[in-house]
Amino acid sequence: MNDRQHGMSRRRILGAFAGVAGAAAVGAAGWTPAAGADGNGLLVPTGKRGIILYSVRDRIGAAPDATGVPYGFERVLARLAEIGYKEVEFAGYNQHTSILGRQITAAEIRKILDDNGLRANGSHASIPSTITPTTLAAFEQQLDIAETLGMTHIGTGNDPTGSNFKADWDAAAERWNTLGQVAAARGLKLYTHNHDAAYNFLLDSGPLDALGRPTRSSGVRKLEYFIGLTEPEYVWFEMDIYWAHVAQHRFKTYTDPDGVAQTDIFDPLATVAAQPIRFPLFHAKDGAFNPASSAGYDMVPLGQGDIDYGNFFANMGAKGYHNPMWEQDNAPGGTADPGRSLRYAELSYQHMSGLRG
Repeated sequence: MNDRQHGMSRRRILGAFAGVAGAAAVGAAGWTPAAGADGNGLLVPTGKRGIILYSVRDRIGAAPDATGVPYGFERVLARLAEIGYKEVEFAGYNQHTSILGRQITAAEIRKILDDNGLRANGSHASIPSTITPTTLAAFEQQLDIAETLGMTHIGTGNDPTGSNFKADWDAAAERWNTLGQVAAARGLKLYTHNHDAAYNFLLDSGPLDALGRPTRSSGVRKLEYFIGLTEPEYVWFEMDIYWAHVAQHRFKTYTDPDGVAQTDIFDPLATVAAQPIRFPLFHAKDGAFNPASSAGYDMVPLGQGDIDYGNFFANMGAKGYHNPMWEQDNAPGGTADPGRSLRYAELSYQHMSGLRG
């Protein structure tokens, strides 16, 4: 993308705010397959098996209780390490204040990680939707936490924009290229995590609506357009494989520039295989096919659904490079079953560790 297309170039933006110039790229150069990636057929090497803590958020946030189920960072992370997980993706840094009489600090969480042989490898943090001195300062604070926890990636659980229109995705790409440079200067890879809406078709052509916006599509999907605009050394991706399959179910047709309905079935695996290095992280979330559901799937523990993870991991390329994080939004069992999320974590780990190609 031409730096001048949207008025103020990334270089000028970076130069306008102190402390963010001189960003260094963090690329995939020097990557070598992880131990266990070859020979024994493991599709997810031991050191790459991860979990996003959103899946066990009920126990991270729980107050001390008499259930015997682990609560808070210290006990929950110890249990996850006991199960076998090696990597952790954060979805917030707070626990119940009654545990310590105050909120836990990032340095204290880091010690818990180190004590249990765990590695922080990402976070669904807050990524600025605009670039100002104030939002950049807040972003730098997120990077401070990531550095304290020893992360190599920092990201968000939201799409770069919720819009369907080309102009908004152009602006988002400009912003993310800038923020990616800021993160790279701190030794971090900035990534966006996406749900199904990101794989809907971009409105980029045809007659304009009353607000001057296009109403038809050339057939490119929003996130694929964004991938093409962003710089590979600064912007990275975490595919939620479940939501990508929901997109395959939901977004099959578009109206082309001539007003003709076209069919195009989304292929999540092909999207990754075309640029495997740009997808360092995944959410390994399983779904049982349910044609009665608008999503097409119901969330279930990994290995109990119909998404073919063996085929996906065996054929996406760059074997041993990727970091899958188990996630299940509905894992918590509430007061009726407070141990369910950790039980599902164990079931899902067993399936992840058994995948072979």
